[in-house]
Amino acid sequence: MAQVPAILDVPIGLDATGTRREFDSLGEVEVPANRYWGAQTQRSLEHFDIGDDRMPKQVYHAYGFVKKAAAIVNTRTGRLPRWKGELIQRVCDEVISGALDEQFPLYVWQTGSGTQSNMNLNEVISNRCIQLVGGTLGSQAPIHPNDHVNMGQSSNDTFPTAMHIAAFTLATEKTIPALRLLRDAIAAKSKAWAEVVKIGRTHLEDATPLTVGQEWSGYAAALDDAIAEVEHATRGLLKLAMGGTAVGTGLNAPAGFGEQVAAELASMTGRAFESAPNKFTAQGTLDRMVRAHAGLKSAAVTLYKIANDLRWLGSGPRTGLHELLLPANEPGSSIMPGKVNPTQAEAMLMVAIAVMASDVAVTMGGAEGNFELNAFRPLLISNYLHSARIMADMCDHFRKFMIEGARLNEAKLKDNIDQSVMMVTALSPVIGYDQASAVSRYAIANDLTLKQAALAKGVSEELFDRVVNPLALTRAGSADIAT
Repeated sequence: MAQVPAILDVPIGLDATGTRREFDSLGEVEVPANRYWGAQTQRSLEHFDIGDDRMPKQVYHAYGFVKKAAAIVNTRTGRLPRWKGELIQRVCDEVISGALDEQFPLYVWQTGSGTQSNMNLNEVISNRCIQLVGGTLGSQAPIHPNDHVNMGQSSNDTFPTAMHIAAFTLATEKTIPALRLLRDAIAAKSKAWAEVVKIGRTHLEDATPLTVGQEWSGYAAALDDAIAEVEHATRGLLKLAMGGTAVGTGLNAPAGFGEQVAAELASMTGRAFESAPNKFTAQGTLDRMVRAHAGLKSAAVTLYKIANDLRWLGSGPRTGLHELLLPANEPGSSIMPGKVNPTQAEAMLMVAIAVMASDVAVTMGGAEGNFELNAFRPLLISNYLHSARIMADMCDHFRKFMIEGARLNEAKLKDNIDQSVMMVTALSPVIGYDQASAVSRYAIANDLTLKQAALAKGVSEELFDRVVNPLALTRAGSADIAT
């Protein structure tokens, strides 16, 4: 029986300069001596040095869970000696914590299967394990990146598994909570302004009255619907490709491996992850990721509508709608003194546009699931995590720096009510549509208030005051007032 080496208490880091020689199946490669990665990582850095877009660190943190869960199962079933399994698990904890983040430098634009990122992780874990037993880095012994760290696994099943874990975690820990907090802040304003009457607008033209609370209740309910859709789509990510290995058959993995690893992942994360019932779907498509991002896109549409409405309602201060008084976050102009702009709304619109545009890339990448593998995975996970993160951050900022500090310009709201002509709609059931139309046209043509025009056209003051009651007109059953 091989002797079990002592595990050393060595802090993370390599005090070395120059390069060291690493190898893979294609031959030897010089890598920086102060880094844990190996030959395949170095090849990727040289061949795919494209732009500034790095594989998100959340992917590697999620991958740390995958490698740890696999090591646990491989150890339990006797495929890995206990000391090797436990050593791999120890280093996986360092990956999960972010302590090894600088060891994961690869770009998003790489092999579409994610193989290079998987091997980056395997190499780093291998060399860190070797360091902890006092071995020679780059020797791939006693912990081999493929034979031990990647045991029973393929990039083709582990990368989409890590994708789902990273995406689900970000959505449930940041994006959905941020959407809920924003929804609650809007609902609080709706309640506070429940009795404040304003003129509605349809087709950008004056319409009948409603309360500000009713208008904002529409925003809150729209977010309720959006949140429900995001939650539903995100739950689809709980199904994992783990166990399918290369093409979905599970070659080189023992029976039940995917289910056992998924159970470990659920236990470690507290999330209800489970093995996907059909690995050919899980690896040949990215449909669940496409649907999850579509949920974010749908929420972005709702957020765009709300932010766009509010920036117009706050326009002014002298020549705009100016119904809302928006918080002044910063000076709005480098040349016009005193100018304040709806910057949080503008930022929200830009974020929403970015998410909508990202959805096009995600949709197209998701459609490229050729045969047994979708080879556009890095594109999808990068776009998803970017969309989920900026949406979460933007919702928090929009809530704190715009919604919570927004106030009403009640004088402007009252003036709009006094000048409104479209409340003539309330007279229509009493005097008829044609006569009501004549009253409204007369008011507009002669620059009169609605009441002045109605009295001039023969409507009694008693009838007008009884029927045209702004607050009453915002409630169902207002037609009963006319009878």
